[in-house]
Formats: sequence, C-alpha cells, structure tokens
Amino acid sequence: MADDSSRLADVGARYAHALFELADDAKMVAVAEDDLRALKAMSAESLDLRRLIASPTFSAEDKGRALQAIADAGHFNPLTKRCLGLLAANNRASALPAVIRAFERLAAERRGAVAAEVTTAVKLTAAQQKAISAALKTAFGKDPEISTTIDPTILGGLKVKVGSKLFDASLKSRLDQLKFALKRA
Repeated sequence: MADDSSRLADVGARYAHALFELADDAKMVAVAEDDLRALKAMSAESLDLRRLIASPTFSAEDKGRALQAIADAGHFNPLTKRCLGLLAANNRASALPAVIRAFERLAAERRGAVAAEVTTAVKLTAAQQKAISAALKTAFGKDPEISTTIDPTILGGLKVKVGSKLFDASLKSRLDQLKFALKRA
C-alpha cells in the first residue's frame, strides 16, 4: 500500500507540475487552484466521488465523463477541464488527490507561503488553528496555508504534513509505539 501511495504521489506531482506551468503561462494559477479546491471540497463531501476516482472497477471513460460533468457544473476553467480529461484518459484519475495536494503546494510556494496539511481527530477551534499557524510560521519562516482534515481514527493529537515532512503527534501513533515497545520487552 505504501508503494501505491508513493507512486500516486509521484504521478500526481508530475501532472500538478505540468498543470502549474501551463496555468502560469496563461496567468491562471489562481483560477486553476480555485477549481482544484472546489473539486477537493466536492470529493470530501461525496463518498461516491471518492469511490469513482479511486476504484479500478470504473473505466477511464466513465471517470472522464464524470469528471467532465463535474467540471462543467462547476464552471471550471478549460485548462483545468483538459487536465482532468487527460488524467482520466491516461487512467490516472486515482492520482487526482495527489495532483491537488501538489498543485496547492506549488501555488503556495509561488506566493511565498508553505502549504500544510493538518489532520486531527476533532474539529479545531479558532484558537487551536491560530496556535498551529504560529508554530508553523516559527518553524518554517513562512506564512502557512493550512488545510485541515478530520480523521477520528487518530484518536487524538494531530498530524502535520508539510511537503515530504510528516510530524505525527497523534495518540494512535503513540499507542502503536507503546504496543511495539511492549512486544519487544
């Protein structure tokens, strides 16, 4: 499974880089980023969309039609639509979440910010978000652009991913470490 996620991240980074360069040449980075954020939000809200994107049981044509319908309904930029169509046609739709993450990272770097993915077990309060933002600014020397995800399976604490760095202070990881230490003893 780690191999699959690594492969998808690599594929996603390549597509994101290509889209970013084309969008930059057309002076449409912000528009493409808005399209991808909207698609990310739709995916977060729709289990059916996540299944469609990830499942190998759907054909590339089905995925392409679905992504084009979503792009049409969302009034996406033609450049974003072509990228989605190309992902589907090349049977790479499952890399879409990685494409979005990589594109967000590239756009944040262009703005002089750092993109951070924060995963928590429960929704963060405004004070907690502010504290995390301040800590990230201190650690990286750049203003953070934080996207949050709620994952109850981490039980508590948080995970912060910035680029390829993962800071895991989740309760689940701590319990797993304790379990491993007890098995070795």
